[in-house]
Amino acid sequence: MLILASIAALVACANLRESDRKPVALVPQVDLPRFMGDWYVIASIPTFIERGAHNAMENYQLDAEGTISTTFTFNADAPEGPVKTYRSRGFVLDTVSNAIWGQQYFWPVKADYRISFLSRDYQRTVVTREKRDYVWIMARTPTISEAELTELTAFVASQGYEPAKLNRVPQRVR
Repeated sequence: MLILASIAALVACANLRESDRKPVALVPQVDLPRFMGDWYVIASIPTFIERGAHNAMENYQLDAEGTISTTFTFNADAPEGPVKTYRSRGFVLDTVSNAIWGQQYFWPVKADYRISFLSRDYQRTVVTREKRDYVWIMARTPTISEAELTELTAFVASQGYEPAKLNRVPQRVR
């Protein structure tokens, strides 16, 4: 009984700490057609399917009905490793800013996807989650300068993420 009470107290404390945090930042407006296309993953706190990814790229295509066809490709475990491809569909949940999406890999679950940073020229972005479990720093090019990566890492840290958990994604310069 004492063990169950201890577990319940720990869960309650964890939930309280999470609810006390301020929400992750959101960009005020995303021009969806301009956001579409290829984005190279520069660094991330990866999901289990992304661990060991090389040459990771996300491609977004706006469909006629307003959903976003998403294709994630990468080489598994090596620069020339087997190509893995995952498809999902994005649903814009906040149509005022277009910055909050539900990313659906299988029905009925829609994963939280928040565009927290987007450079004015639409060349760099940071996608976060409210839970702060995963994050992606992406760019239109396979590499960015160390100064840009440092700046984006600082932004990720300002959103409540642990920067030490970020993994750089090896990218082949094409």
